[in-house]
Amino acid sequence: MTFPWHLYLMAAVYIFAGIMHFIKPKAYLRIMPRYIPKPKLMVRLSGIAEILLGVGLCIPALKKLSIYGIMAMLALFLLVHFYMLSGEKASAGIPKWILILRLPLQFGLMYWAYWYLQF
Repeated sequence: MTFPWHLYLMAAVYIFAGIMHFIKPKAYLRIMPRYIPKPKLMVRLSGIAEILLGVGLCIPALKKLSIYGIMAMLALFLLVHFYMLSGEKASAGIPKWILILRLPLQFGLMYWAYWYLQF
């Protein structure tokens, strides 16, 4: 079974994002909320999750589970987005207007994943 090309694009986006957790871990550590324990481990685990969910999108038997996993992961990542809005240090130098625009983008990404449940 082949899926639409844009599903593979989404898979590539998550795989790439997951790999970046290992290439540039400091960037992710800077935005990790202070209340989350073991930040280095969490950066690695979230990177692994993104890679596995991206790969899962390409496997028919795992696609649906991966979609639900992506939606749950994106919902959890909202904690990071709200944390980054909490102050200057938490923002990691990213302008506030960009941080605010990321919130609806996160919901757009959730909808993008949800949309593939019909295929």
